[in-house]
Amino acid sequence: MTILSQRVAECLDACEPAQKVDLTQALYKDWCAARVEIDPAFHADDIAEVGRPERPELVAPKNLARRSMHTEEGRVVLCHALAHIEFNAINLALDAAYRFNDMPLQFYTDWLKVAAEEASHFRLLESYLNQHNCQYGDYNAHNGLWKMAQLTAHDVMIRMALVPRVLEARGLDVTPGIIKKLAQAKDEAFIAHLEIIQRDEIGHVAIGNHWFKYLCEQRNLNYRQTFKDLIHKYMQGTLRGPYDVVARMQAGFTAEDIADLNTLAD
Repeated sequence: MTILSQRVAECLDACEPAQKVDLTQALYKDWCAARVEIDPAFHADDIAEVGRPERPELVAPKNLARRSMHTEEGRVVLCHALAHIEFNAINLALDAAYRFNDMPLQFYTDWLKVAAEEASHFRLLESYLNQHNCQYGDYNAHNGLWKMAQLTAHDVMIRMALVPRVLEARGLDVTPGIIKKLAQAKDEAFIAHLEIIQRDEIGHVAIGNHWFKYLCEQRNLNYRQTFKDLIHKYMQGTLRGPYDVVARMQAGFTAEDIADLNTLAD
């Protein structure tokens, strides 16, 4: 029997992507087989940085490479950007399981599952890069996702609101449009990877929706008003639209939630 916090810390600390992926997937397998237990006395330390490779170099979003998806190089640049998002998403999901104490066991099952699926997504996208003579790290990237982890580290309810319901849900909005452009370029391999990712990400957002509403109920808060309050506090009161209503409703957003989102759209 191993201890959850120690195993998650090992995953978070891993710098090489292949090692992080392998450790994360092994952790979820062991958790499901009841070979991992929670230490009730554990309290998470602050994590300034998690393990990552020396490359990619992290730069401001405005300094990132942009290319047309109608060229092979442009699709490789896009894939690299998405791989970087998935690599960070592994750490975000692991951090949820590591940081937040006294949650129901299902919370840890859910976020370890998310971490393992994000690891699979990274591997899919990395394989596309490798098939096009590219390695993860060949292009610059940004660190916005981990900054959000730090911003929400003090409160599990805020984490559930701003990571799954904002950042991951934004992926649901934009991926169908990306797939349409890839179809014009007849890049069937890339499309196949994104279809798997979109399916799984709907499940991840649904998990976040569930736990956000659960935590609001536990605190006797109206979840719709609480979400709007958090967007005003942490996101300058606006969210990027337009929204993919079908995917968001599959992920647990209600018609009322969509109406709220429309009032927040920039």
